[in-house]
Amino acid sequence: MSSSIPANTALTLDRAGSWKRATEEPDWVRLSLIALALSFLALFLVLPLLVVLYGAFEQGLQVWYAAVTEPDAAHAIRLTLLVVVIVVPINMVFGVAIAWAIAKFEFRGKPLLLAVIDLPFAISPVVVGLIFVILFGSQGWLGDWLSAHNLRIIFAVPGIVIVIAFGTLPFVARELIPLMQQQGKQEEEASLTLGASGWKTFWYVTLPNIKWGLIYGVILCNARAMGEFGAVAIVSGRIRGETNTMPLHIEVLYNEYMFTAAFAVSSILTGLALVTIAVKSFVEWHEQRSGETGSSH
Repeated sequence: MSSSIPANTALTLDRAGSWKRATEEPDWVRLSLIALALSFLALFLVLPLLVVLYGAFEQGLQVWYAAVTEPDAAHAIRLTLLVVVIVVPINMVFGVAIAWAIAKFEFRGKPLLLAVIDLPFAISPVVVGLIFVILFGSQGWLGDWLSAHNLRIIFAVPGIVIVIAFGTLPFVARELIPLMQQQGKQEEEASLTLGASGWKTFWYVTLPNIKWGLIYGVILCNARAMGEFGAVAIVSGRIRGETNTMPLHIEVLYNEYMFTAAFAVSSILTGLALVTIAVKSFVEWHEQRSGETGSSH
């Protein structure tokens, strides 16, 4: 008794095999691409990181500790952390408010508002610094009024806070807007229908739904705030021990050929960046796991 495969089944199998061959690369191509990607990461990410750590600890832990606790370095570290503590909550509140308005309401000028949110991505940080110098500098548009009221923004901490807040403005909002648009507003409407106030609706309905997206946006905002250089260099005046943040202080040390001290402070900034990346990876993993759990149910 002989068995035969129907013609339509054989045609289907033949097409499946052809499709598989057409969409799969040979092993040598895949291995070459993986090796190229790993080589790129090693050359441009891992190697610079190792150079920073080696330069920081080359002369021992005692020298590293003396470099990072030196008064100007310690002030730069404190100032950077202070600015982050001020800027991140401001942009978190602003980002949630803007995302709520854009995702939950229809109003005239919404495209314009979205374009304004993206301005910090489109404008060079150096240009941002110059804009605020023109506005708040001693010869700027508001310079006379600020001087008359004994207020100082440029070449002071308020100017640094303003330019970093401007540069990090889109991160939380841009992370939350698509998330909140995807979720819709049915749950909020149901909560309001049942008699909950607007604040209770936000606290018990909206916030739990966006909390991981909010954390992700805050992480990105924090990373950008710590590493901002161009705009801060313009408005701070680079006053050592007063307005230098960590990136500016590292540049000063490097230009003065104090390489060990520069690498030591860089290691602090690198450590903060690595912690940020670790938290970001955890949030991404948690979001992916939550999505898989939700889809399985």
